[in-house]
Amino acid sequence: MLNLCLPTDMTDSNKMIINLALFGMTQSGKSSAGNILLGSTDFHSSFSPCSVTKDCCLGRSCHLCGFMRRGGQEITLQIQVLDTPGYPHSRLKQEHVKQEVKEALAHHFGQEGLHLALLVQRADVPLCGQEASSSVQMIQELLGHAWKNYTAILFTHAEKIEEAGFSEDKYLHEASDTLLTLLNSIQHRYIFQYKKGNSLNEQRIKILERIMEFIKENCYQVLTFK
Repeated sequence: MLNLCLPTDMTDSNKMIINLALFGMTQSGKSSAGNILLGSTDFHSSFSPCSVTKDCCLGRSCHLCGFMRRGGQEITLQIQVLDTPGYPHSRLKQEHVKQEVKEALAHHFGQEGLHLALLVQRADVPLCGQEASSSVQMIQELLGHAWKNYTAILFTHAEKIEEAGFSEDKYLHEASDTLLTLLNSIQHRYIFQYKKGNSLNEQRIKILERIMEFIKENCYQVLTFK
């Protein structure tokens, strides 16, 4: 169980702020995933035949005491998540979305930097074709040449692959060439998000622990934007 604490309970030396950005196609589950990461309902999320998110929005979690240890000290974690419009978008032009996200990255993470970009992909929808690769191309353009070191895939609706009789390994073994190529590029950084059988808090802990593994592998380095 995650323990919440007030800012007065800590000093700067034992506090860590993790900055994340969500990318992905319309109805991939970005906003819902963001809410799980934050442990809140900051982002509007609903089923719709069209794109729901139209603007970038930054959400902040409560302080999570004793989430991890670093240098012999317990670290209090705070998560900041940037939710972005679906790309391609059902109503907004691609250039508009790209410019909106570019400005939001610079505004929110310009100095503090971005720890990880999460490409949100439905596990029950194959990643293939030009439309599916549009989000990847946007990440490449906005994050620059180092994008491969700061990107991971978050598979939503992972319970669907269990219902179909697939293990995670079998699912990835039989995945499209497009997905396998992408996973190779980003050093196989991926997370499966399940809804069935787990409480939201359990999902959150597992996903955050996995994210922190990736960030630690990067030696806590960040991407900055101007």
